Amino acid sequence: MQGSGPMAGVGRHTTAGRTNVLLLAVVSAGLLAVAFAMGWFPRARKDREVRAATRELSLPTVTVVSPAPAKTGAAMFLPAEIRPWTDASIVARASGYVKRWHAELGATVEAGALLAELETPELNEELATQRAQLRQTEAAAALADSTAARWREMRREALVSQQETDEKLADARLKAAMVESAQAGVHRLEELLKFARITAPFAGVVTARRLDVGQLVTAGSSVELYRLAQVDVLRVFVRVPQAASAAMVSGLEAEVLLDGKGTQALPAKVVRTAGAMDVASRTLLTELELPNPEHRVLPGGFAQVRFTGVARDVPLAVPANTLLFRTEGPTVARLTTDNRIELRKVTLGRDLGAVVEITAGVETTDRLVLNPPDSITAGVEVRVVNAEKKL
Repeated sequence: MQGSGPMAGVGRHTTAGRTNVLLLAVVSAGLLAVAFAMGWFPRARKDREVRAATRELSLPTVTVVSPAPAKTGAAMFLPAEIRPWTDASIVARASGYVKRWHAELGATVEAGALLAELETPELNEELATQRAQLRQTEAAAALADSTAARWREMRREALVSQQETDEKLADARLKAAMVESAQAGVHRLEELLKFARITAPFAGVVTARRLDVGQLVTAGSSVELYRLAQVDVLRVFVRVPQAASAAMVSGLEAEVLLDGKGTQALPAKVVRTAGAMDVASRTLLTELELPNPEHRVLPGGFAQVRFTGVARDVPLAVPANTLLFRTEGPTVARLTTDNRIELRKVTLGRDLGAVVEITAGVETTDRLVLNPPDSITAGVEVRVVNAEKKL
């Protein structure tokens, strides 16, 4: 029969062997593939992690902060400057030496009170000379008048010519004019001599004394001898932001805080404004009147003014070290969602030292870079090293 015999057995064995070899090859290839995969995939994953870590570490690191509402109350607080109602620098109008002074530093004086006296020997001598010249011109004028009167009589009798009479009359008028000139000179020196007594132009407090006995003072010099301030009522000057400028009307009540804490709040009221915004600060210069009958408030200092009846929008505040000052104006470095730099221009409000108010340009959800370098540019990817925080 076909397929029987020894040759048929050999064929079957050959076919089975080939199958076994093929199966062994497939299994070996599979084992090699598994072994390769087990070795390659962890290495590839580790390589990716290393590359990612290297890339992460190569990025510039930044610290971020988010804007927050400024810590201001419902009332509007603004820095202010206190000045005297009237402030005068008293200088010499007559030259001489200080004979004596009567008002010490800090003294309260009335209007017209004697502050100091001057010795004026040169002025006294000049006045004596001018008075002697006046007497001479008066004598000459008297002689010219009598001469002119005689010549008028002789002219009526036709004893002299009209020309000679006119000359005598003109000489009399000339001598009279010389008398008036001499009288004016004497009056000027007499008035100037009155300035040897230095008096207070108004009632107030002596805030400076810069003269002493024997000191030479010169008329027309800008050297200050005394400074006098009227402090019964004080002027308080405050710069109001543009947003609240419309509320600054005459009679608006306010409080002046001397210590900034409200424990020494003194009532004041608005009396006038500049009538125009300052183009540099976009603020309105406002003047308040502060009664000071007991002289408790010293002029020249700083205070805070609280406008309790004026509502204000609470601006956002950022640390001062988030700002970049460039030619286009104040700028902040803001992070996008993919941690890239975006430079954004902002509008500044009040400078509170470590914190600055921002009236436009940022939102509370923004992430701003702290201490951005001047070389920072838009589009640069960075790495955040701190958790996002508020002020």
